[in-house]
Amino acid sequence: MKNQEKVADLIEKRVQAKLGGGEKRIASQHKKGKLTARERIDMLLDEGSFEELDMFVTHRSTNFGLEREKYMGDGVVTGHGTIDGRIVFIFAQDFTVFGGSLSETMAQKICKVMDMAMKMGAPIIGINDSGGARIQEGVTSLAGYAEIFQRNILASGVVPQISAIYGPCAGGAVYSPALTDFILMTEQNSYMFVTGPKVVKSVTGEDITTEDLGGADVHARKSGVTHFKVEDEEEGSMLIRKLISYMPQNNLEEPPLLKSKDPIDRLEDTLNSIIPDNPNQPYDMKDVIHSIVDNGEFLEIHRHYARNIIVGFARFNGASTGIVANQPNYLAGVLDVDASRKAARFVRFCDAFNIPVLTLVDVPGFLPGSGQEYAGIITNGAKLLFAYGEATIPKVTVTIRKSYGGAHDVMSSKQLRGDFNYAWPTAEIAVMGAAGAIEVLEGKNIAAMTDPEERKAYIAEKENEYKEKFANPYEAASFGYIDDVIEPRNTRFRVIRAFEALQTKKVLNPPRKHANMPL
Repeated sequence: MKNQEKVADLIEKRVQAKLGGGEKRIASQHKKGKLTARERIDMLLDEGSFEELDMFVTHRSTNFGLEREKYMGDGVVTGHGTIDGRIVFIFAQDFTVFGGSLSETMAQKICKVMDMAMKMGAPIIGINDSGGARIQEGVTSLAGYAEIFQRNILASGVVPQISAIYGPCAGGAVYSPALTDFILMTEQNSYMFVTGPKVVKSVTGEDITTEDLGGADVHARKSGVTHFKVEDEEEGSMLIRKLISYMPQNNLEEPPLLKSKDPIDRLEDTLNSIIPDNPNQPYDMKDVIHSIVDNGEFLEIHRHYARNIIVGFARFNGASTGIVANQPNYLAGVLDVDASRKAARFVRFCDAFNIPVLTLVDVPGFLPGSGQEYAGIITNGAKLLFAYGEATIPKVTVTIRKSYGGAHDVMSSKQLRGDFNYAWPTAEIAVMGAAGAIEVLEGKNIAAMTDPEERKAYIAEKENEYKEKFANPYEAASFGYIDDVIEPRNTRFRVIRAFEALQTKKVLNPPRKHANMPL
């Protein structure tokens, strides 16, 4: 073969490889409202930046006639490119080849880019669209999954890992995304479960649809498995690009710093009157967040799950910042099992990647009841406590209104090494609210009263006495647990100044192999 023929042969092979499982299957993929692996990569990365690896890899199996059916690339597209000029490593499963099922060689391709990402200190993005393990390959396929899992584990907290679920992801395959930092799922086309509806029916007798068992809505609202649900793959790509913009490349770098045109000293007068006079009335904490961050931009994470707490990314004077905030608009902002786990994992991520955290507090306590106790509110609440206490990143806390009981300690208190702890004049810091406290403190005296009017007047008098002492931040400030009481409209300026002062913060935890608090 002449040289020119060899070049032509290469070009032909590349064309063939890019067709994956063929035009018929590509058309079927499009008919389902799904893109191909390469289309997904092209949409996500900067134009023209993708460099593909292992295009010519094929499987090596001879079982069940597989030797007669080979496709270049073997069901996954791998390589690297850039997002806003920053390098990322990526793999996208190709459903047009054996339903995206994982083979030994596909696993090797994925492991190669994961190893490269660790070597280069760059994020890993995985796009999942797979029917699971390639049954014809048996244990080698299972071994392939385990090889990927091991790399997910070692990469955790070293480089950011993001998983996009754009189709099926079932059986053992779900554990790779579960080991990553953030998961997003598309509505309608994606699902995640360990065992599918047929197996569920045969084992438990339960009739359930694929969507109700493991669809995007279920995992966004009920299980909390996915951090985001998106309408389509285009929205998913835009979201990943946005998410990446708040993160450093790895755990040894600082998050990106952007120029901000939003004045540092911008006053937000509405904040002075946002808190209702009645402490039992709700307000929307998101209004507070949008008022103080750069340009009102806030990327909320886990928006549909555990809505009594808010977590997400924003910027203060261009600096990437994590925000954790109780939401009095939902369940009065109490902490429960789901909210504690959700916030703990987010704080842990921020700490791993040097992203400062702002905590906005309005928490009446932990959610009472047998349901919470049986679900382990004790150990799950401890996860949030642990995450805050272990974190060495800059931590600024602003107590907006209520901060009661153990929940006060948990929400980045001074004792959990909060760096700057501020409070609005509306803050109430106490063991519990006035009504509950008086019931405990004055229970005997109240029970002894026979006159209803006298009892009512006595309770009101004692509650007012309690409120005068604790329905303000000055008792806590007198002990130094609150560093300053600030005017609400000046919150943005004070928060930015605090984070600027903390830029050179250095704290080392005691040396240890690891802690015993899995999040």
